[in-house]
Amino acid sequence: MNGTNPSGMQREVTTVWNRCLAVIREIVPEQSFNTWFEPIVPMRLSGHVLTIQVPSEFFYEWLEENFVHALRKALDTAIGRDGQLEYSIIVDKGNEQNRPLTVNVPTTKSTQTSKPDNVNPDILKSPFQLKDLDSLTLDSYLNPSYTFDNYVEGDCNRLARSAGYAVAERPGVTSFNPLMIHGGVGLGKTHLVQAIGNFIKNNNQNKFVLYVTSEKFTNQFLNAIRTDGIRDFTSFYMQVDVLVIDDVQFLQKKEKTQEIFFHIFNHLHQSGKQIIMTSDRAPRALDGLEDRLLSRFKWGLSADLQTPDLETRIVIIQKKLQAEGVYIEDAVIEYLAHSINTNVRELEGVIVSLMAQASLNRREIDLELAKQTLRTIVVDSEREVTIDSVQELVADHYNVTIADLKAKSRKRELVHPRQVAMYLAKEKTDLSLKSIGYHFGGRDHSTVIHAIQTISDLAAKHPETRDILDKLKARFR
Repeated sequence: MNGTNPSGMQREVTTVWNRCLAVIREIVPEQSFNTWFEPIVPMRLSGHVLTIQVPSEFFYEWLEENFVHALRKALDTAIGRDGQLEYSIIVDKGNEQNRPLTVNVPTTKSTQTSKPDNVNPDILKSPFQLKDLDSLTLDSYLNPSYTFDNYVEGDCNRLARSAGYAVAERPGVTSFNPLMIHGGVGLGKTHLVQAIGNFIKNNNQNKFVLYVTSEKFTNQFLNAIRTDGIRDFTSFYMQVDVLVIDDVQFLQKKEKTQEIFFHIFNHLHQSGKQIIMTSDRAPRALDGLEDRLLSRFKWGLSADLQTPDLETRIVIIQKKLQAEGVYIEDAVIEYLAHSINTNVRELEGVIVSLMAQASLNRREIDLELAKQTLRTIVVDSEREVTIDSVQELVADHYNVTIADLKAKSRKRELVHPRQVAMYLAKEKTDLSLKSIGYHFGGRDHSTVIHAIQTISDLAAKHPETRDILDKLKARFR
């Protein structure tokens, strides 16, 4: 075989590369050696040309920028002054039709970086092949359980969801760029933007989606400053096809972070890449952000999420229970939907607690268990007053039963306590008029309005009524 058997050639290239590594190990710190030289695979030696395999263009550029002197010295020792180096950048292993990408690199003692001219953009598709800035394997950081299928649509979120779906189908193409989703805590901002990201990721294999919180973005930036890696930080983010950045309000008063984000934002937007953001308030209310950044936030669409209405809350509960494979009566679902109207997160938390209580106590989820669980959750979250505690207090004060307050009776001795309870429920809880009426025997919201007005008029005219109300309110504290 003329002495050119593959195993012999492989032994030779491995021997030469091991000589190179021995020289490099003496020059570079151990951590850098482990990170940047151990992953390299020696491929072939052809005359004076040594070819080594590296996992990405980023890897190649880093070696050329930071270790060119060490590599030159290693080649001088292992091959001689005529030694040359080639990098084979293998993003995928290639096959007979698609050869691995190979680029030639200079072997002069210059520290200037040589950019390969023949890099195939189809092979180097995205930063999937790069290292994350926290030295972890790069991921999109998307939670696959956040999808459009389990995002309940209602009047509270219809615009935001519709815009999000349009962006998901045609990222970077619609006029909704950037897309800003804003709203209070627990209303589903993160769920919606991650659903967009997951849809794009699953339907556009060639697009790299990155979800990052503004806090993580800031920490990465600060770390890049400390390690003199600003250029790598910026180029990394500029390669993203869809950038989802959560809670941009935390960029307030961070001038340097805002500045770098401004440049990244501009580059992505001008390149037709999609930017999606969330905030706890509308762009116009974001104090502490640069005007030039705020003006860009307003280029696309800003859509808000509201507190879900009763019907939407009922569907959310049903969906959650369905996903958990749990059945409870409609009366219990309706009670929960009427009793919790703050946000989706609290609603889901109560459902989880309810299922846990039922499992621990080995009993069915009924109305009584729902009331007990809700009372516990309310204490835990330091919300002082519930509709149940209002009814209990008023019933005790007027020496009537809670059933009396909910009954249809129009007796004067029951109507007045019922109206007082409705008045206090409106003042001390954040339930809607419709929900308050529900808890008083399913009365219409107009009855609640009448009760509130009646008690307000009495309190204005009669000091004794005012005193009773003040005493009752004091007992809630």
